[in-house]
Amino acid sequence: MKAPPLAPRPSHSGLRTSFGLRLSAFGFLLAPILSLAALASSPDSLFQAGVTAYRAADYTQAAKAFEQSVALQPASGALQNLGNAEWQRRSTGDAILAWEQALWLDPFNESARQNLRFARKTAQLEAPELAWYEVISTWLPVSWWAWIAGASLWLAVGVGLLPGILRRRKATWHQAMAALALMVFLLSVPALFGVQTRSRIGFVLQKDTPLRLTPTAEAQAVTRLAQGDPARWVRARGNYVLIRTSRTLGWVEADQFGLTCPRNGRKAG
Repeated sequence: MKAPPLAPRPSHSGLRTSFGLRLSAFGFLLAPILSLAALASSPDSLFQAGVTAYRAADYTQAAKAFEQSVALQPASGALQNLGNAEWQRRSTGDAILAWEQALWLDPFNESARQNLRFARKTAQLEAPELAWYEVISTWLPVSWWAWIAGASLWLAVGVGLLPGILRRRKATWHQAMAALALMVFLLSVPALFGVQTRSRIGFVLQKDTPLRLTPTAEAQAVTRLAQGDPARWVRARGNYVLIRTSRTLGWVEADQFGLTCPRNGRKAG
């Protein structure tokens, strides 16, 4: 399986490569040394170690380095590259989760979006079904919506009240500005709700994951899920999480399911 190019880390130099990365003899010898030396280093060092290991076709070490970089400092580019490494390792579920998390941080990451389309078409997987307010929430980074809601509300209130407080006549542009700010605020409210509900979307990480009737190892399996299948987190109980797929409801082990917006690491526990 092939994956699109590596992404550079935001605000730092990175390496973009084409499909079918060629193995460099020098890189092959140097990659393990650089990777081991960077295990306790900064996110940038780990990121570069992951790039070097990826170019040397050491995808396991590359995935490890990118995951450690993300753990220290989440970044859309590092998550995109983590997805590429997992895809090369044939870990479809982990790859899709990483690319979805990259889009969660940066919805303008078109490379991660294209990776998801390619992976789902190749693996014949469906994308999560989103409500209209969840679609709106994908237009901008999740952290922006809170700022937009707060700024637009205060702008609407300020423009509406300030002329009276200053004992000045309210002009037409004051009313237009207040109306515009109020419209932006009303748009941001469903987007904020969409962010909250979309944070419960996750993906199956392991092949042939049993969906159980009860949160026990002896429970009957309702069906088996493919890695990369989308579902919504409902609640957790012990080492199991209750998820809702497009067809049914059931329990899976926590380490078999990863959330787009993880509550504890990249898994759903």
